[in-house]
Amino acid sequence: MQLANNLDTIAAIATPSGAGGIGVVRISGPNASDVAKHLLGACPENRLASYLPFLDNNGQVIDRGIALFFNSPHSYTGEDVLELQGHGGIAVMQLLLARCIECGARLAKPGEFTERAYLNDKIDLAQAEAVADLINASTSEAAKSAMLSLSGYFSNKINDLLKELIDLRMYIEACLDFPEEEIDFITTGKVKEKLLSLKLRMDEVTSSAKQGHLLREGLTVVLVGQPNVGKSSLLNQLSGNDQAIVTSIPGTTRDPIKSEIQIEGIPIHVIDTAGLRDTSDEIEKMGIEKTWISIEKANIALFLVDAGKGITDYEKIILNRIPKDVFKIWVHNKIDLLSKKASSEMVDGEHHLFISAKNGEGLAQLKTILLKMAGVEFSKDGNQGIFMARQRHLDALDIVSKHLNESVHQLQSPELVAEELRQAQTSLASITGEFTPDDLLGEIFSRFCIGK
Repeated sequence: MQLANNLDTIAAIATPSGAGGIGVVRISGPNASDVAKHLLGACPENRLASYLPFLDNNGQVIDRGIALFFNSPHSYTGEDVLELQGHGGIAVMQLLLARCIECGARLAKPGEFTERAYLNDKIDLAQAEAVADLINASTSEAAKSAMLSLSGYFSNKINDLLKELIDLRMYIEACLDFPEEEIDFITTGKVKEKLLSLKLRMDEVTSSAKQGHLLREGLTVVLVGQPNVGKSSLLNQLSGNDQAIVTSIPGTTRDPIKSEIQIEGIPIHVIDTAGLRDTSDEIEKMGIEKTWISIEKANIALFLVDAGKGITDYEKIILNRIPKDVFKIWVHNKIDLLSKKASSEMVDGEHHLFISAKNGEGLAQLKTILLKMAGVEFSKDGNQGIFMARQRHLDALDIVSKHLNESVHQLQSPELVAEELRQAQTSLASITGEFTPDDLLGEIFSRFCIGK
């Protein structure tokens, strides 16, 4: 990849807005040293922290702090970079940024520092995305996975697959150049075996990527059932807070109530919904419509029923409306009223749990099943080796898998196999950014914060 064609110098506040003990202003570009000379009186020595006054145009001190200078290409962006670490007050940071712009820099666009790092081959696109994922990680496991991707773990796996795919494609295309040779090069070169091996490794990477995507996006679980079956009590047990009002009056919950919890480091978005029933109350009707919207967007539906009554015809009617791609878990609540112990069983391929949302019996089993249904697998050492992944990565891997499958079916037509592998290569390379449209780059980096 060629160096970024940026002749301008950019500046931005790299720390969150608001008062803080320390604030950082970052400058990157060919004129970073000139900005340093105007603002500090001289450019600091390379990679040597210097405590200096930050001066305005009249030589008055704006602030005093640490100045660091990094010569190109040995910096985050691959360009000359100046970092100013001062007091983190809102006004002083804005004054310092304005002074940098006065000295010849311009305000950076969202994600422009990381975009320059990518364009200058300091990191690839998957690593660049991991920077934003690390900043926005909502759990410790998500942060670990983002750091794994940032270190190049995900990219290395993709590059290994890419090398194997390219080698196979080169072999097939080279053989196509000598059609007069009466040799079954597909069989001789064990092309089918290599394709199947490549697909197996692709499936392994895809499985890990799906778990990484789950760590990033979280799992949406919606509580469904008739009024007064204990949905609000279950939400309160899962969240550890009394977020939902619990009464014996049916129809208490009108609007969906969302709670954010963690199970083994996985973010879980739990939504308590209005009880599903026929009602003449217009406000309750609106809440029920919102319930159906929440169900359609969910990954898993916890279908609560009264353990004393079991599954009635009404639950079966509701079940028919639930989208087929939403996983379902039957939760038989209120076992405390029946003097039963918590348990679980499989009936016709569906999970049935018997719990008490009132006292928390059976909650551990429920959490375990939620993770299993989400496809999460943990080793005894925890969630190690799971890298962060985005939806675009999963989409690209899915396209690659389809092309590999098609190539296996087209072995009698080597020209078609070569074309399928070419398309697979293009899709796989888009993950690390070797082949990436400019409009996709703009979309990715626009979601970063200004100072990154």
